[in-house]
Amino acid sequence: MAKILVVEDERDIRDLIEFTLKYAGHDVVKLTNGAEAIQAVPQVMPDLILMDVRMPRMTGYEACRVLKTMDDVKHIPVVFLSAKGQQSEMDSGMDAGAYDYILKPFAPDHLIKRVAEVLAKLGIDSPSRGLGGLG
Repeated sequence: MAKILVVEDERDIRDLIEFTLKYAGHDVVKLTNGAEAIQAVPQVMPDLILMDVRMPRMTGYEACRVLKTMDDVKHIPVVFLSAKGQQSEMDSGMDAGAYDYILKPFAPDHLIKRVAEVLAKLGIDSPSRGLGGLG
């Protein structure tokens, strides 16, 4: 089981991600914006951060850039979640220090699969349970 921090300003999407990842066996912590993430990450110390790009107070890009300057947490991978699939948007995310990019909307099974792939690349155990017919 991995500890995953979800940073998403839209409550319905945040709750769907939480449900999906908890069902898959992960521990989930939820926040609503990038500024909260910068404050919480050193205390939460997640294995992975899933972060929306467009949020109030501080964008995902801005938050990622700050996190990557913090010695205690800069090793934690950030995967951006965004409906903006243009190559320039993805390049901006990678330039900000992101590990990967997942496009919205996504089916729950797709999210579980992508998270499992990232965790496997990082050498972090991930439960193998899928959502069956829910995706």
